[in-house]
Amino acid sequence: MDQEDIFALISFTIPTIITGVIAYYFFNSHIKNEEGRRRFLLHKENQKAALPLRLQAYERMVLFLERINPSKILIRITPMSSDKNDYENLVINQIEQEFEHNLTQQIYMTEETWNVIVTTKNTIIQTIRKTGMSDKVDSANRLREVILSDLLDKQSPTTLAIEVIKKEVSEIW
Repeated sequence: MDQEDIFALISFTIPTIITGVIAYYFFNSHIKNEEGRRRFLLHKENQKAALPLRLQAYERMVLFLERINPSKILIRITPMSSDKNDYENLVINQIEQEFEHNLTQQIYMTEETWNVIVTTKNTIIQTIRKTGMSDKVDSANRLREVILSDLLDKQSPTTLAIEVIKKEVSEIW
């Protein structure tokens, strides 16, 4: 093989190699684009299926918050006796049952919103317990009266939590 043959071989090989590298680059790029497109379409389809579940979870948590709103739960649950401790336990157990019933809804919400809901529930329970320990509360009916009259002066903790849920739902749209 002389120098001309080597030069001819190189002159044919280099364009072939360059063409192969370019073809590989474009083929690889095309595969990545297709994979990204498929992933996007799958994500979009999953979002479409998950949206109704998320909205239902928000609805359920608003219903939960409305049900544990002290002004509503104390009217809905009437004392069975005049013992304030029995009534306090009855109302707190009802709040805990409602909460446990909706516990799984947290997977559809942001951690921040879920923490607001848990804090609201705990605040209401703490308010009921704190009011029950007051010296001016001597019966179940008096416990109801004091808690309800305190709510006339200030906003219920459930109002803030519902506002947080509404804000989060508005961000979904």
